[in-house]
Amino acid sequence: MSGGLLDRVGRALGLRRAPLLHVASDVGEGPVVVLVHGIASSSVTFQNLVPLLEPRHRAISIDILGFGRSPAPADALYTIEEHVAALDRTLRSLKLREPFVLVGHSLGGLIVTRWAAEHPGALSRLVLVGPPVYGTPAEIGDRRVRTRVNAYLRAYEFLRNNKEFTLRNASVLGKLLPIKNVFEITEKSWRPFVLSLENCIERQTIIGDLARVRCPVEVVYGTMDAFIAPGSLTVIEAMRHVTMHRVEANDHLIRKRLARVVAVACDAGQEASDRVSTASR
Repeated sequence: MSGGLLDRVGRALGLRRAPLLHVASDVGEGPVVVLVHGIASSSVTFQNLVPLLEPRHRAISIDILGFGRSPAPADALYTIEEHVAALDRTLRSLKLREPFVLVGHSLGGLIVTRWAAEHPGALSRLVLVGPPVYGTPAEIGDRRVRTRVNAYLRAYEFLRNNKEFTLRNASVLGKLLPIKNVFEITEKSWRPFVLSLENCIERQTIIGDLARVRCPVEVVYGTMDAFIAPGSLTVIEAMRHVTMHRVEANDHLIRKRLARVVAVACDAGQEASDRVSTASR
């Protein structure tokens, strides 16, 4: 069923149409790379990456539902399904004709992985940057890793249930970070933040979603990323279509060093594809 027909059926049933997200930037020419940021952030996340992509790619940055300049519907529950539906409508509006590279940072990684799983053949490559992978107990065989993941989930629950503490400390942290406005939790974004945290990150499905993805997957992460529980990436690292890129001395932000690795990951396989294309002429 086409996207347009799905929209018409949804309206006939009284269902809310997925919002159109804000396209923060669309620069460069060449193979398309779409960039999707994470929770409590905006497309400023990619300010070190876009200049590296622009000379060879059309780089499109999108603000996710409830953050940046994208809509924040009053009745949204910020489930993974709602985030993916909004991303899907926005991607369809761009009318991309060829398979493209889809990049997701943090929560954006969970969103793009679900989208990729539901759209086989649409992507040439999926790139996940700093994905917060927290599997269920059944998915985590190592007891020590399971204990660490549970500690992260308890910490997130504490943040959700202590608004004043979270807002105060987020404000302090945001001022200390080298990229302005890369991390913001305010009264305006509080509801999108807590619901996205609970419904997408704490109740995530990335391991199962990633197993359904049919294109090559590149995972880039920093060794000092505080949002990645030690050992939590082992499950996805074992998947045959996943290639891991470990960046020393980098935290959760896409700093210049990590941005260079992500840019290379976006180009992985492109040279071989270019040779095939040239040979076929």
